[in-house]
Amino acid sequence: ADASGALEVPALDRPQVAGWYRPGASPGEIGNAVLVGHVDSGDGPAVFFELGRLRPGDTVHITRVDATVARFTVDAVEAYPKERFPTDLVYGPGGLAGLRLITCGGRFDPARGEYADNVIVFATRTA
Repeated sequence: ADASGALEVPALDRPQVAGWYRPGASPGEIGNAVLVGHVDSGDGPAVFFELGRLRPGDTVHITRVDATVARFTVDAVEAYPKERFPTDLVYGPGGLAGLRLITCGGRFDPARGEYADNVIVFATRTA
């Protein structure tokens, strides 16, 4: 998060790194853990290049800082126009250990240098 608490996207010079929204839950804790990463960069595919290929029922493994692995099952993969980002669905409270993986998607606008949408994976911890 930046000084205002807003989600920061990892630097483009590190496209293979995903960032974690630290004010939120840690992956595997109750609440929604939010991770964000680039879909691509000027050098090619980035850390979340294949994110949109996930489907409900797929499994995502997150290795935690203590070396334990939290396993999540994908519930949904959705694309939202950036101007209609589903803030409550991503950051809102939840009674389960949730995971939200976010990247860019949709049409790339070369004039603006950005994609029109966000692709969001919604998942729930299963082990």
